[in-house]
Amino acid sequence: MDAWLTPQEWTAVLLSLRVATVATLWSLPFGLLVAMLLARGRFPGRALLDTLVHLPLVLPPVVTGYLLLLTFGRRAPVGGFLAEQFGIVFAFRWTGAVLACAIMAFPLMVRAIRLSIEAVDRRLEQAAGTLGAHPAWVFLTVTLPLILPGIVAGMILSFAKALGEFGATITFVSNIPGETQTLPSAIYTLTQIPDGEAGAMRLVLVAVAISMAALIGSELLARRVQRRIGA
Repeated sequence: MDAWLTPQEWTAVLLSLRVATVATLWSLPFGLLVAMLLARGRFPGRALLDTLVHLPLVLPPVVTGYLLLLTFGRRAPVGGFLAEQFGIVFAFRWTGAVLACAIMAFPLMVRAIRLSIEAVDRRLEQAAGTLGAHPAWVFLTVTLPLILPGIVAGMILSFAKALGEFGATITFVSNIPGETQTLPSAIYTLTQIPDGEAGAMRLVLVAVAISMAALIGSELLARRVQRRIGA
């Protein structure tokens, strides 16, 4: 692949994989917590939380990116505080691409995990509870194994969404080669320059191959987990 892609194209591919992976891993604990709250929780503001979680799905990605810029920019309240106190900078950095991709992909992860939690037979958890198991132990030994296929599906969906995110990312962190130019941004750039069609097509093929491999891998892994649970 090194000979097939130019160094700049290869950098964009590696950066996209890095951003998508980090965004997925950082989103997982929050996605699991929010999915559990929405599936099992009964509290004031539950509908509002559900709306906020799924809002990125219906908002134009550019709007989400602009809101992130207003919130986490160097001169924004939250962004300025993080930069001055902790040295954490999101705007126009690859970390900002991670944040944008994580937010855009978060609803897909939460939905997959939530559906898996709602499908769990509560009587199994209640039976473990009547035997004296602590709620945390019940979750780890009963609930978590049963929802593993949903977690796997949510992670893969989140990864695929993060890999293809464009609007929010380019609005929030721009299109800086080597720093924030992900795979979709690189494809867009190549379509705007003369004789860039060949490079754009190469990256399109790479994106399709990665996405297909992720989906096939998730299906195989989910089936393996289900067989282990059944056994």
